[in-house]
Amino acid sequence: MVGPRPRRSDASRIEDDESRSAIARFLSALVPVPLARRAIAVSVETDRDVYALDEPVEITVDFKNRLPVPVEVPTPRQRRWGWSVDGDLEASDERLYVRDRPSSFTFRQGERKRVRFTWSGRFERTRDRRESVVPVPGEYEIRAFVATHERRYRPSDSTTIRLE
Repeated sequence: MVGPRPRRSDASRIEDDESRSAIARFLSALVPVPLARRAIAVSVETDRDVYALDEPVEITVDFKNRLPVPVEVPTPRQRRWGWSVDGDLEASDERLYVRDRPSSFTFRQGERKRVRFTWSGRFERTRDRRESVVPVPGEYEIRAFVATHERRYRPSDSTTIRLE
């Protein structure tokens, strides 16, 4: 008769995690940045295609590392990813201040990261005074992206919604 397996100590589990982490850092350092950028697939979707004016829009963004090794994508600031509506970052013309310190968006092998959030369905305007503006009826592009140094090679995806 075989008895229950002895439980591993917390210390040995921590050592295993640290060694896996060191191996992951080593492997991700071997992946060139241009390849790491291309390895990240971005998809953005909304819960519907058509919304009434001033109706909130549910947005889901998926980031996926398509490689069987960890990757690290450098970002020039603390912002690792972002979203926009018709080119307005976070549907606003307000300048966002993000620390100028470089960072990176890291993924384990094959890792998928999902973010869900709600856009109010309004644009925030700060020109003369701060106001929330209901857009005119029409089509609007919602884009999600990894905030890399190079906009031309920025992993991104977009979808179009209609406001009626």
